[in-house]
Amino acid sequence: MKKNKDVNSEARKRINIIKGQLDGLLKMIDEDKYCIDLLNQSLAVQNSIKSLDAVLLEKHLKTHVVDQFQHQKDKAIAELLRLFKRIHQ
Repeated sequence: MKKNKDVNSEARKRINIIKGQLDGLLKMIDEDKYCIDLLNQSLAVQNSIKSLDAVLLEKHLKTHVVDQFQHQKDKAIAELLRLFKRIHQ
């Protein structure tokens, strides 16, 4: 259970970073900053979201997928394939 709390804590930390980055981007837009600077900030937000996704995926793999592969292998494979396809659209 402690590991889930650690992962949840890490996810919350990353979400707070993303919130700050989005607030910064909004402020930059309101201040009519240079478009390249806006795009760079937007890319930073996207990278932070990808980092959050990695934390959430790791949690899923270590918790639910382990159990599903023992009891519901087809479900686990189907879920992971759907996710993989969405990532690579």
